[in-house]
Amino acid sequence: MKMKAGVLRWKTVVILVLMLITVLSPIFLYTDTRFSIPSSSSFILDPIPDNTSIQQVSTFAIRPLNVLPQESLTVLKQEPGVINVNNSDSSWKTRQLTEEDNHEGAKDENPIRQVTEEQMGEIKADDNHETLEVEKNDPVEQEKIILTTVSAKEVPKIEQQPAKSSRKVSSKEVHRIKPEKQTPQGVPVDARVRHLKDQLIRAKVYLSLASTRNNPHFIRELRLRVKDVQRVLGDSTKDSELPRSAIEKLKAMEETLVKGRQMQDDCSAVVKKLRAIIHSTEEQLRVHKKQALFLTHLTAKTLPKGLHCLPLRLTTEYFTLNTSERHFPNQEKLEDPKLYHYALFSDNVLAAAVVVNSTVSNAKDPSNHVFHVVTDKLNYAAMRMWFLINPPGKATIQVQNVEEFTWLNASYSPVLKQLGSPSMIDYYFKNRRADSDPNMKFRNPKYLSIMNHLRFYMPEIFPKLNKVLFLDDDVVVQKDLARIWSLDLQGKVIGVVETCGESFHRFDRYLNFSNPLISKNFDPRACGWAFGMNVFDLKEWRRQNITEVYHSWQNLNHDRQLWKLGTLPPGLITFWKRTFPLDRSWHVLGLGYNPNVNQKDIERAAVVHYNGNLKPWLEIGIPKFKNYWTKYIDYEQQYLRECNLSP
Repeated sequence: MKMKAGVLRWKTVVILVLMLITVLSPIFLYTDTRFSIPSSSSFILDPIPDNTSIQQVSTFAIRPLNVLPQESLTVLKQEPGVINVNNSDSSWKTRQLTEEDNHEGAKDENPIRQVTEEQMGEIKADDNHETLEVEKNDPVEQEKIILTTVSAKEVPKIEQQPAKSSRKVSSKEVHRIKPEKQTPQGVPVDARVRHLKDQLIRAKVYLSLASTRNNPHFIRELRLRVKDVQRVLGDSTKDSELPRSAIEKLKAMEETLVKGRQMQDDCSAVVKKLRAIIHSTEEQLRVHKKQALFLTHLTAKTLPKGLHCLPLRLTTEYFTLNTSERHFPNQEKLEDPKLYHYALFSDNVLAAAVVVNSTVSNAKDPSNHVFHVVTDKLNYAAMRMWFLINPPGKATIQVQNVEEFTWLNASYSPVLKQLGSPSMIDYYFKNRRADSDPNMKFRNPKYLSIMNHLRFYMPEIFPKLNKVLFLDDDVVVQKDLARIWSLDLQGKVIGVVETCGESFHRFDRYLNFSNPLISKNFDPRACGWAFGMNVFDLKEWRRQNITEVYHSWQNLNHDRQLWKLGTLPPGLITFWKRTFPLDRSWHVLGLGYNPNVNQKDIERAAVVHYNGNLKPWLEIGIPKFKNYWTKYIDYEQQYLRECNLSP
């Protein structure tokens, strides 16, 4: 019995040993042929930026692998293995990249392959634990995971290079290479353009340094590279506009700049040169801004050819009419205080037409609206002719000539006396030195026109009216304005929309607070407001004798020491503590100078104002705001076509 028991034990031991050999030998064989795991190493590829093009892939170095002999891209695609992606803890996470094996018969016998097939169907990547499905039979998905998004036909063979990059990559990151067409959001569309421009700046520095100027071969090469880059760059603003040769030129320039960096070891000289370039660039920018400002003001003062043609054609047609054909209908409504009366002072026929047309188009009952247009002698016939052939529907229109206001003369109006003085004429037409007045907007000749000061004579112009809504000729009405006539101004003279922000459009922006007359009577931080859409209570105006207040301040400012020219500063003074604040939705400003006006504010505004130099009838107008103005003009009208006026 003891012999049998001993033999049984030995047989058991032999069986166990054979089983261990059978199980462990494939494992040792597999791991020996595949890799050996070091104590502190991991498989890391230098990440390639997502915005890298196909041609650039070959320029990125692959770090030498610590666990595998370095292989080319083709070998990696043919013989994928197991990648260690986590070195932060002691546990090793593996992932099967493909089921195919070049050794026949190893598909079902490898125990590691069986384990990974059962457990590693997906992998969690990055800190958000995003799950990426791995399809075992889909070679395309497998290639995306291991640097094979770009096919072997598109990517040149990567030569083995020593490691040049020392940037560390988080072990939790899973890097993918994406084609150029799949550039993710957030990557600048002009990244390569910026790189080329930066190269030109660096080249300019090296061309000016003494250490590189002494090397004629390098200078000749660098100048050639500069010409190549400038030719490739051209006027491109986005990478998509660059030619295909841009990458090649970029690489060539970079190689030349590396030579320059090796030749120049004095960092202080480079810093000084860069500072000099910055200073020179800032000075050029200042000059260009000043020139651009001057040209903008000049353009704003210039009458376009079409707008010059239009009044000439209209004037010619007006004087061909019979006397009986020159009258407007419904003139009995002009002095009816129960109706809605609008005051419009303009010498621009097309601009006045837009104001009237937009108001009537958005009015629920146009028959209650009366427009009083005042213009100068030069445009009087043209303005009348326009509204005779383009009547404002059921609304009433009146066109007056400012020359017919015989009561408005230099003996009555201080501003008229000042506008005709020799010093004022000299200020505008003789003394043109730039340093005489740094703010060019005050030199606009429109301030010489009494048309801009008529708003201070409302009671005299409309003696039988109690309330008038003033509209500038550079506004567009977008809603029915009938509701504003029911507003109670609570004893104030004028209803305004305040325009002040934290540090602008306050009284100290317009008035000279170094003068004691201003500093004693006004608050420098008081909120400013704007002309353009203002409702006037003429009964209160007459009761408080506002016109006389205006005249007294104008007399005090005969030498322009209280404020410069314009109508807003005297308006702020004249109506000080006499303004009623309107809701901002009544009047939105800035469409003539600010391209960033909020779109929602424009859409819900009753009136939008193109204040500034960029008027919608000028070519310099802000394009995205022009449609609000042009949609109220019929460009198929005969005189507009004859004068080549188009949107």
